[in-house]
Amino acid sequence: MKHELPKLPYAYTALEPYIDAKTMELHYTKHHQTYVDKLNAALEKYPELQGRPIEELLMNIASLKVDEADRTAIRNHGGGHFNHSLFWKYLDPSNQKDKLLINEINLSFGSVDEFKKQFTDSAAKLFGSGWTWLTRNNTNSKLEIKNLPLQDAPIMTGLEPIFGLDVWEHAYYLKYQNRRPEYIENWWHVLKLI
Repeated sequence: MKHELPKLPYAYTALEPYIDAKTMELHYTKHHQTYVDKLNAALEKYPELQGRPIEELLMNIASLKVDEADRTAIRNHGGGHFNHSLFWKYLDPSNQKDKLLINEINLSFGSVDEFKKQFTDSAAKLFGSGWTWLTRNNTNSKLEIKNLPLQDAPIMTGLEPIFGLDVWEHAYYLKYQNRRPEYIENWWHVLKLI
């Protein structure tokens, strides 16, 4: 079974004016679709891996019996597929709130405002391309803000992703050019949960 692009749960225009329709369309149909296509291509030589969930592949990336070049492709493109699949899910034009998560953030960071400040600062300072995540550490159940490079996924390091912000330039460059902090600030308007 091949991996597939998940259905986008809203129209490309749904997140405007914060994320424009053209960026949404390109990000979803070109960037995410390319991750899916290249992941499937990397798995073609390994029929025993083709039906496995992306989470399983990523959590076991180091022990997969594959060529190193294919391991890198599975890591990069599988991570891109996994990360983006979550990204679309946690964006919501209605910006619904999760009271339990808000309470947990308040306990971990002092307040939602303090959390947003720390998360925004971390995302703005991430050098190059990657993601900023709110994660839960599976060892101690604590919430943590983590920057991960490229398309590395939190599950690859034993962290449970709560939500993540794509800070690759393809996520914002059409509308915000090099103004990553403005993109981050506007992203909060369409993140559901908090």
